[in-house]
Parts: sequence; structure tokens; C-alpha cells
Amino acid sequence: MLRTFSILLLATCALQANASVDSAQAARLGQDLTPLGGERAGNAAGTIPAWDGGMAQPPANYQPGMHHPDPYSADAPLYQVNSQNLAQHQAQLPDGLKLLLEKNPDYFLNVFPTRRSAAAPQRIYDATRFNAERAELISGGNGVEGVASGIPFPLPQTGQEAIWNHIMRYRGDQIRFVTNQAAVLSSGAFNLLKLEREIYFVYGRDGVSPQDLDNTLFFYKYKVVAPSKLSGSALVIQETFDQVLAIRKAWRFNRGERRVRRLPMLAYDSLQPDTNGMATADQVDSYNGAPDRYEWTLVGKQEMLVPYNSYAVHQKGIAYDTILHSNTVNPELLRYELHRVWIVDADLRKGFSHPNAKRRFYIDEDSWQILAVDLYDKTGTLSGLQESHPISYYDVPMFGSTLETIYDFKGKRYFVDGMDNNEPMYDFNAKLHPRDFTPQALRREGN
Repeated sequence: MLRTFSILLLATCALQANASVDSAQAARLGQDLTPLGGERAGNAAGTIPAWDGGMAQPPANYQPGMHHPDPYSADAPLYQVNSQNLAQHQAQLPDGLKLLLEKNPDYFLNVFPTRRSAAAPQRIYDATRFNAERAELISGGNGVEGVASGIPFPLPQTGQEAIWNHIMRYRGDQIRFVTNQAAVLSSGAFNLLKLEREIYFVYGRDGVSPQDLDNTLFFYKYKVVAPSKLSGSALVIQETFDQVLAIRKAWRFNRGERRVRRLPMLAYDSLQPDTNGMATADQVDSYNGAPDRYEWTLVGKQEMLVPYNSYAVHQKGIAYDTILHSNTVNPELLRYELHRVWIVDADLRKGFSHPNAKRRFYIDEDSWQILAVDLYDKTGTLSGLQESHPISYYDVPMFGSTLETIYDFKGKRYFVDGMDNNEPMYDFNAKLHPRDFTPQALRREGN
């Protein structure tokens, strides 16, 4: 089925590569399609339900500031996938997840009933409907114009359009939060790094016009809180849309030097600090930055078992060593569901280098959140798996990851980011301003 769909899709793209979505197609949004472009109907087997608006309101037991209570806590697993019954389910598993199960006989997937919980504010739906007929790729696909909010390409015709939908999806207007990350070595040893983070989104803000964006997607800052020997070091990023036209600007405050330095490059295959070499800059948020170093192919849509509604691993009070097992994240705390995902392949262009010469992305049809990524090295070997474990932040509403993982199969280790179980909850109403994200502000905070 996927192969047939792919052939038809590629034929359509060949004929319409330069065509915008017409009004008749755009009118499907909010009708047979969800407001963000997913299929509103369930599947024929009844294993995927119809989308009914998602988790757009908090449950009755939620109070502001809480770690979001699980609205589906009464669900029981339908079945479990492990190395013993892998053959029965392999058609619905990303290749990286299959290999993770094969390499770790004690690991398993608890598969729960599918809950299509993704939701966004009405203004994001309205903007997406507006974008469907007006959004355009520019600079060879390295930028987008004609939009200021919402999903730019809710009916994607190319792989580049689909990946831009992920990059530009709604994540709130501003956020202040504290999370922990860890590189878990093959021995099982790890050290926690606690970060206080702030993000001020420019794209997607209420009332922003395309003219207001000034090639800016968002501003980001983090400050190291612990361990004490690193406490006080900080980073500021000004994220651009078209990073070929103007690369992202980044400054780092080093506590030891007590000075702010401009980073010459924090993009593409630059290694993220404090990840033990497991994560490149463009792997933050599953994928970010300019798409110019890859050839992108929209393969098609398929029903897959993917992380979803991961409230159990998000709950308050869980000890971090309970989450971090020696070879994998604790599978008892994870939830997988059957969802339709867009499959997008990224193949490294000639003349460029990157540890991930090929990536296959699995993108949620309801939110455009990347849920899983198969990672291949320059020899074509499946070398890693990236996963995003999402929840509906129903107080916004917004759908996004609460925990992100990168498994390095060769090194027998993994990296985890997002652990917030013993920290204050996300503040989506933080008082932030663009002037808080400058090298001058970083210098003031460091003194």
C-alpha cells in the first residue's frame, strides 16, 4: 500500500512541483481533513479513531502549575511488542525501533489504544487555512514566505514542505522551564545536567504579521543550574528562518572565563555541548535549521507504532534513575500507539559531511511533531534511533515532546533530554521579551 501511495504521490509532485494548493483542496481543512491537515476519519480496521478535536481543554483534575495529569490513565495496554514477537509487528515499526528491540531482549513496547489528543488554538487553525493557498518555499526550499503563524503546508507535496511543517509547528508563545539531560554510557553510568530554559517564539505569536518576523523564528536561552562546577554557564540563540541567507546567531557565557563569546557555528553537524558526542546541533527537537544539505523525499503516509501520550514518564516525583535504565529508557514508563505518520527521507547531498548520511522521519499527521527518526551512517548502516515522547499540553493547548531520546547503537549508549519530573512545571505565561535574548543580557546575567 505504501509503495503504491508513494508512486502516485511522486507523480503528483512531478506535475505540481511549482503549483500551490487550490481553494478546493484548501477547503478540505476542517472538513474531511483536520484543521492542520490530518485525515479526520479513523482507519478501516477501527484501530485508529476519528479525530474529534483532540485534548483542547484540561481535565477536571488539572490545576495550573501541575505536571499534567494523565487523562488516559485508565487505559490498559492492548498488547506488548518485544524481541520474541517482533516479526508479527515489524511492518508497523520504524527500523531503528526494531533494532533497539533486537539488541535489548528485556526491552518492550506497551501498545495502548490510540488517542488522537493533538490540539492547537483556533487562531492556529485559522492561520493554517490561510497558509494553505499562500505559503511558498523560497531560496531553493531553505525558507518560507507569506506566513506568520500556523502550519505552512497542511497538504504537503514535497519532503521539504513536510519538514518545514515540523519546524514551524505551534509550541506556545513563550515558555520558561527547567529540565534535566543525561548521556547514559554503555556501563549505565550517567551524570545529570540541569538547565533552566526560556523560549520566546516570534513565528506563531498572536497578532504577528509576515512583515514583523524579520527572518526570525524564535529566541532561545539556557543557563546551567547543576552540577555546581558548571553552574552559571549559559547560551543564547537567535533562530532564523532562512539560515542560508542568515545563519543562526549564538553566544555562550563561560563561567570560568566570565566572558561572552560568539559561536562561529552551531548548526548542521556541530556537536551539541554536554551530549558526549551523541547529538548534532540539527538533532535538537528531532530536526531544526536549514534543510539545504539534504535531498528530501516525501515517501508517503503509513500506520505505525510510535510514542504518543507519554504522560506516565512526565509525572511529578519520578526519580531520574528510575527513568534511565542501563541500555534504554524504562519501558514501563513509555506509551506507544498506532497512528498515521508522514514518512520523509533525507539523503545527504554530495559535497557535504554529516554523521547521519540518511535519516527517515516519522511525522505525526495530527500535529506535525516528529515522533521517530531512523539514523544511518555514511556506509548505509542503521546506526541510531531518535524518538520524541509527546503529550498534549492541554492548558495551552499545544502538542509536543516531554522526553527526547537518541540511541547510539555502535556505542551502546543513549542520550535523554527533557526530564522535568522534580522541577517546576512549564510556564507558558512567562514574561519574556526579545531583549532578554541578546549577548548583553547574557553578560548581565553572568555577572
